[in-house]
Amino acid sequence: MHSSPATVCAQPSDKDLRQQLLETSEQLVSLGLNRGTSGNGSIRSGEHFLITPSGVPVEKMSVHSMVEMDFSGQPIGSGKPSSEWRFHRDILAERKDVNAIIHVHSMFATTLACLHKPVPAFHYMVSAAGGDSIRCAPYALFGSQALSDKALAALHERKACLLANHGMIALGRDLESALAITVEVETLCEQYCQALSIGEPQILSSEQMQQVLEKFKHYGNWNPQSSPSD
Repeated sequence: MHSSPATVCAQPSDKDLRQQLLETSEQLVSLGLNRGTSGNGSIRSGEHFLITPSGVPVEKMSVHSMVEMDFSGQPIGSGKPSSEWRFHRDILAERKDVNAIIHVHSMFATTLACLHKPVPAFHYMVSAAGGDSIRCAPYALFGSQALSDKALAALHERKACLLANHGMIALGRDLESALAITVEVETLCEQYCQALSIGEPQILSSEQMQQVLEKFKHYGNWNPQSSPSD
């Protein structure tokens, strides 16, 4: 008896990835996480990556608007990439566990970022970002290499960070998981802002958060890029 050949999972085509990036950009607007031309997204595509274009409102984007880039920072074909292409390129080059990146100027994440406030372990779901806090990277000019360097440091062993006076970055194994982290972090930032308006939240200890992280390792199909909940 001959055994059947192993099933090989087909990799998404360039067209599929462009469509995913467009749909995710549209979702970010519909969820109120981005407005106008703010924010951007990217996804790994073989030896290159696709990124949303510079200065184009989402309602005017198409699959053809997405800009393909190589890891030297050069666009392939036509189109002008987002001004934040450097941190997209550097994160994808540094983090082999990451295939998709979302950057937003969402209301509550940006509010805390403007105060240079990291998000401490006021709630166990902070662990969704990969640790016992969500760091805030120091301020640097948008689109600069300095911003990319500071973002990479803030994202060390994390799936999200705030950018001082700017916004938020979220990472995922794909755009779906990156979007889930984006939504979770924005929700946490809103809850933290609300708690601060009443008083000083009680912060969970490092030991308590480590217990949460260990428990989530065995929680269904959860991994640090998904969003566990009750």
